[in-house]
Amino acid sequence: MVTGRKTSSLETEMADAKVVVVMEENGAHTQRAVEAVGAADHSHRKVTVLVRKADVAQAILRVLSVATSVIALLFMVTAKEASTVFVYGFPLPVFSKWSFSDSFVYLVGVSAAVAAHSLLQLILSALRLLRKSSVVPTRNHAWLIFACDQVFAYAMISAGSAASGVSNLNRTGIKHTALPDFCKPLRFFCDHVAISIAFAFFTCFLLAISAIQDVICLANN
Repeated sequence: MVTGRKTSSLETEMADAKVVVVMEENGAHTQRAVEAVGAADHSHRKVTVLVRKADVAQAILRVLSVATSVIALLFMVTAKEASTVFVYGFPLPVFSKWSFSDSFVYLVGVSAAVAAHSLLQLILSALRLLRKSSVVPTRNHAWLIFACDQVFAYAMISAGSAASGVSNLNRTGIKHTALPDFCKPLRFFCDHVAISIAFAFFTCFLLAISAIQDVICLANN
């Protein structure tokens, strides 16, 4: 009887020990699972924060693109002035206006198109940010924005280059002729044209940065 009681007690202790071991193993597995879920949640939060920062940066770029393209447009359409130049000692009245040059008209048209494009993208980005959704919801949308940014960037740099050629001719005059530096009597006109061209090139730079962000978005998707 004593032996039977000892055996039963030993079996009970062994069973209790097994239960303790199983509980410890289950606890360890549970702890590891909780840690894995926590790590995944932390990683997801980091990715969400990075995406949100990229979306905000894209919206800021759109704001700057709208501002610079509108400034380029306004300075060009207000570029007009009347004055007098002297050719061989004779006074010659001159009047200069942006619409007299096809290059300046081209710059105005491209600036207006870029301003409209950037404003549309800004409105869409702001609405998606308010809804706390991604600014670039799909890969096809990213490709479309990338193509538009590329087209408008090249158009803006071509318009700025064409306008700068005409502006440089106004400043230097024409060699071996009596035509003078028209920017001396037409200072207001030339300054407005120069500022417009400068902002046109800056807008092209902003569109190039937007295109790079589009490429990063495509790579991550």
